[in-house]
Amino acid sequence: MSDDSAKKRTRLKERITGVLKYAILTIALILILTPIVIIVFGGLKTRGEFMTIPYIPPIPPRLQNILRILSMQDFWYMMRNSLVVTISATVGIVVVSSMSAFVFSRMNFKGKAVLFQFFTLGLMFPATVAILPIFIIVRQIGLQNNLIGVILVLTTFQISMSTVILRNFFMNIPSELQDAACIDGCNTIGFFWRILIPLARPSLAAVAALAVVNTWNDLLVALVLIDNEKLWTLQLGTMQFQGQYGQDLSLVSAFLILAAIPAVVFYIFAQRHIVSGLTAGSIKG
Repeated sequence: MSDDSAKKRTRLKERITGVLKYAILTIALILILTPIVIIVFGGLKTRGEFMTIPYIPPIPPRLQNILRILSMQDFWYMMRNSLVVTISATVGIVVVSSMSAFVFSRMNFKGKAVLFQFFTLGLMFPATVAILPIFIIVRQIGLQNNLIGVILVLTTFQISMSTVILRNFFMNIPSELQDAACIDGCNTIGFFWRILIPLARPSLAAVAALAVVNTWNDLLVALVLIDNEKLWTLQLGTMQFQGQYGQDLSLVSAFLILAAIPAVVFYIFAQRHIVSGLTAGSIKG
């Protein structure tokens, strides 16, 4: 009887644990999806419908907001600016972080550990904390109202995390492989470019994918550094719908849908690379 009672108690605990897990996941899913669903519904409604019945699906869906935004020339200018910033920052992040990760993982020099700890301090200070010094520095070097200033700031604040990801992978490459390359006449730069980079493609893809998503969705840096409407990115585009007495929220929702589509599509296709790249260096072999 004691064994049967223990088994029953164990099964009961497992069931309760399972129910709690699903309940927590369901609550988290509702909290995440509710704002997204409201925005999607709002973009397919008129302004009056969105204000009166925001939680009900649009029946029938109205595409006039989407078509109106697609017909705006400013939308395509902002799309171009976002693409320029995202592509440039992503390239800079991948190039700089791969080189710094190589130095910290494959080279020995005095003060390496201390320098790496200092380097990773960037993980503790997001752009929101340092936004005032960023604005002052960018203004002093003459890059305010310039996409180059936005690109440099976004690149700088993502290098630390990208370096940590790549360093973990580089450290798990057997040293015998580098020794064999040196015997065959391959120098340090040749080993990095011809051997290490091809092997690190999963991790590089993960770093690039994270950089694209984070850069595309950035609002704060562009908001602080860009005043010229011709240089606005898509994330700043909602400000053009701000009127004296309010906003057309259905039009704003439609704009947000169009602005989010590229990042969502990219993340769907890059999700496999992100997962495999982040776990590529977790097992030493």
